[in-house]
Amino acid sequence: MIKFFYLISAICFILGIKKLSHPKTARSGNSIAALGMLIAIITVLLSGKVVRFESIIIGVLIGSVIGGLAAIKIQMTQMPQLVAIFNGFGGASSALIASKEFFAPNTPIEGIPVEFTTSTIMFSIIVGTLTFTGSLIAFGKLQGLVSSKPITYPGQQLLNAMIVIGLYGLSVFAVYNLPILPEYYFYLVIIMSALIGITLTIPIGGADMPVVISLLNSYSGIAAAGTGFVLGNYALIISGALVGASGIILTQIMCKGMNRSLSNVIFGAVGGETVASGEVQELNIKSYSTEEAAMIFEAAEKVIIVPGYGLAVAQAQHAVREVAEWLEENGKEVLYAIHPVAGRMPGHMNVLLAEANIPYEQLKDLDEINSEFENCDVALILGANDVVNPAARHDSSSPIFGMPILNVDKARTVIVNKRSMNPGFAGIQNELFGYDQTIMVFGDAKDMLNALLSDLKEL
Repeated sequence: MIKFFYLISAICFILGIKKLSHPKTARSGNSIAALGMLIAIITVLLSGKVVRFESIIIGVLIGSVIGGLAAIKIQMTQMPQLVAIFNGFGGASSALIASKEFFAPNTPIEGIPVEFTTSTIMFSIIVGTLTFTGSLIAFGKLQGLVSSKPITYPGQQLLNAMIVIGLYGLSVFAVYNLPILPEYYFYLVIIMSALIGITLTIPIGGADMPVVISLLNSYSGIAAAGTGFVLGNYALIISGALVGASGIILTQIMCKGMNRSLSNVIFGAVGGETVASGEVQELNIKSYSTEEAAMIFEAAEKVIIVPGYGLAVAQAQHAVREVAEWLEENGKEVLYAIHPVAGRMPGHMNVLLAEANIPYEQLKDLDEINSEFENCDVALILGANDVVNPAARHDSSSPIFGMPILNVDKARTVIVNKRSMNPGFAGIQNELFGYDQTIMVFGDAKDMLNALLSDLKEL
């Protein structure tokens, strides 16, 4: 019966992930996956292997309070940080469980070699620990506690290689000597695993954080699957494998969206060069008021809105929906252009706009929308930067060279809303801001959109 209920929970996980692939079914998919996890937890509790229910109940209550408060209080702009921390907690949980097995191994599972079980113990400890420390660094970069620029130093890759080789050697030795290993051996593995998590993440720039979050998510799933083998828990093996596989797939999608390889993201240190303020002033910047921008919108027939992190910071998703509704009521076509790496985590813009009940049919990905810009009267950019920078097409010296971008420069008029002329996460100047058809409307996105709507209504 236990195996049967694990199978049911696994089916729920698979159906949940399938439904998460489309916004219309994502909410039900989330509920189905949560039901699968509930079934798995209850099955574990009733399997007879739990000694103290009091500890489990206390843990559930504490976790529920923390999770509930986080869900209520965390702003949409802080969602990437929350996801990064969740990845870290998942990795830490796997490492803690495997650590218990390191010191007090259970009876070997029938039919599984002891060497294999020991290998998975070491694997879960190493991957879980590096996921935890790597996620803390990612959180720090997103939160501004750690510089979002790549932090590099001489001999960095050599140090990483030495740590990896050392961990491999320690793991091989542990496979044949686990029961008699001294305590300091364990702490050496933990320290080296924590260090490699830091040294692998700290040289990655803020512009690559969407990829890093996806990758760390995959790591947490892989660590959980390894722990499942340690415990002989089928539900944990399946759910961990699903998370690991889906995280890797999403990571590849993010890399494709940036036209870069995963190795280049991890070792390329993109975002280290910043543009001097004097160079920004060389652009022919044209600053307009919302009243002037309103007249341009009033004459337009087709408008494409490009959301970016600035929109999330200002919490302007509801304001942009109101502007779009006014435009549609006045016979204008409105679409939204979503770049795969817009924002600071995969799907950030989709979630943000869905929160404002913007119809999913209006949300177009890069491949769908790029051909539409040539017939577009106005492209409204709200806080996006690197994903609309034409330098990605022709400037081989640019760190974003080759990255597929939204072709906003093909629109008849480009209206850019930014709070300042500061560069984006890649730390480079956006030449689009000086184009002849580009005008700037400075200010907070929410305030600007509210003022724009008021001006539109007065026309």
